[in-house]
Amino acid sequence: MADVFDLFGDPVPPNWGERGRPQHVPTQQNRNRVSLLVALGWSPPRIAAALFVTPPTLRKHYFSELKFAQVARDRLVAQLGMKLLEGVNAGNVSAIREFQKYLERNDLMLYGQTQQPQKAPPADKPVKAPKLGKKEQAELDARSPDAGSTLGELMARRQQGLNS
Repeated sequence: MADVFDLFGDPVPPNWGERGRPQHVPTQQNRNRVSLLVALGWSPPRIAAALFVTPPTLRKHYFSELKFAQVARDRLVAQLGMKLLEGVNAGNVSAIREFQKYLERNDLMLYGQTQQPQKAPPADKPVKAPKLGKKEQAELDARSPDAGSTLGELMARRQQGLNS
């Protein structure tokens, strides 16, 4: 049985005009659309809304396109590079400029660098002493009173006398 197409060239589902909602028929154009939208980082509910289908229908018919988001992104970037290269070969000056930017972005990605400037390493900061609790700090203060006070001088003399 030959496929029946509507005026736009899309296949007509077998139950068209009958009761119930007609079954969604995936087309190559819709597959390309889904791949593009996945590559652009769209969420599945957003893609489903753009195709006028429900998210379960999207998952049912376009599972392979949704599964490989990074592959779709790489294919999109590669296709863009090919189009830019065609423009460069044709002598298009703006294509040459864009292709240079494309190469720079690719090199940054290749060598793991980001496009943001690197921060200078922080200067050597003094190491902070560990923070003591109230009791530990009070005990430490009791063992080493201020050297400028009378009590501190008396305790220092006594400590020297004990050590001699």
